Amino acid sequence: MNQFVFKSTAKTFLISFMILGILCMGLTWFSDDAIHSRFWTNLLHNSVFFTGISLMATFFIAVCITAYAGWHTQFKRVWEAFGSFIYVGIGLMVFIGIATYLHMNHLYHWTDEADVAKDAILKGKAGFLNKNWYLFGTIIIGGTWAFFYNRLRALSKAEDDNGAGVNFAMHRKMRVYAAIFLPIVGFTSAAMVWLWIMSLDAHWYSTMFAWYTGASWFVTMIALTILILLYLKGNGYYDNVSQEHIHDIGKFLFAFSIFWTYLWFSQFMLIWYANIGEETIYFRERYDKYPILFFGNLMINFLIPFFVLLRNDTKRKFGSVGFVAGVVLIGHWLDFFLMIKPGALHTAHAALGHEDHGHAEEAAHGAHEGAHGVADAVAHGAHGASEFVSGFTLPGFLEIGTFLGFLALFLFVTLNSLSKASLVPKNDPYLGESLNHHV
Repeated sequence: MNQFVFKSTAKTFLISFMILGILCMGLTWFSDDAIHSRFWTNLLHNSVFFTGISLMATFFIAVCITAYAGWHTQFKRVWEAFGSFIYVGIGLMVFIGIATYLHMNHLYHWTDEADVAKDAILKGKAGFLNKNWYLFGTIIIGGTWAFFYNRLRALSKAEDDNGAGVNFAMHRKMRVYAAIFLPIVGFTSAAMVWLWIMSLDAHWYSTMFAWYTGASWFVTMIALTILILLYLKGNGYYDNVSQEHIHDIGKFLFAFSIFWTYLWFSQFMLIWYANIGEETIYFRERYDKYPILFFGNLMINFLIPFFVLLRNDTKRKFGSVGFVAGVVLIGHWLDFFLMIKPGALHTAHAALGHEDHGHAEEAAHGAHEGAHGVADAVAHGAHGASEFVSGFTLPGFLEIGTFLGFLALFLFVTLNSLSKASLVPKNDPYLGESLNHHV
């Protein structure tokens, strides 16, 4: 079968989980604190996570086109379907941007103009960390990503609709768009990562953070590719996607789990060893107050994929590769949770302190002082995050339900897009290479 049918039973199943996600978001809003910090961080967490997966799928399509690669051609429509979520994801990020612009949330400390005026570090970053850049940068850059995805997808479908036989003309056009897109996504994704995630800890910075986040997105995209292919094969599709293809995707899962670990190590150990105070505080906070997530992150996202996939034949076993892919999907969702929640919790405490007028002095001078920011940040961290905070210290049932709702939304958009074109691009010039792929 070369045409995926998105059955009503599958739609109902996914819609039910989307409703669960909406209910969890509603419960989070009504059971949250005065500024709804848990709601907004859950929305940001899942929106960034799945938008990044979509972006990495489009990025990898462009990489393969530019590299004259053909091994993936049979199932490249899966990555195209992943990319279709970019419209939904950017829409969600624009919504968060509008809420940030209108001061409807307290996700980012740099949106507090009074605190920025008293903070030399934030004042120095104000040219980039401001609500205009956040909103309009998201619209412009996100729109650019969506434009290139749209062109690559349209040209790919046009190959099928342009009669019988190989069509090099369409593929040459795709190669031009892919070559233009790659440097654009390289620079702009870093800028968006800095705005969306790194600026939650506004005093902290890392030259490797964009690489780290991109690697997390990419390995999650590979994990979801494996899970979707196994689902499709189990339902009678993609008969020609063999152990050889799964083996190659498994190698990507294995290799980029190691690459992600290298970046994790580079940020944590080298910054710590160099005793760079303004950078170490990020890890000190997570090391001291989020030890389960901090060390669990390394175990789930490195040790499990490393030891399970280390043997070459394991990458050919659908059950083993599928198990690791599921673990990695959950593990990197937790990775983003750990990136986002601690910094947002500090901002929430500061904002609530301002509202109560009782902790205003502490919020201004605790985590956001100039030259002595590190010591004060430690003190403020001990005050603000030393006790268990539901939805921040560890994911709760509402976070898990929200994740399942977003995952269902992502899969619904993916499977709906997958049904709009043939599963195998019959006129792609590299299809023969993919059909005869052997490692």
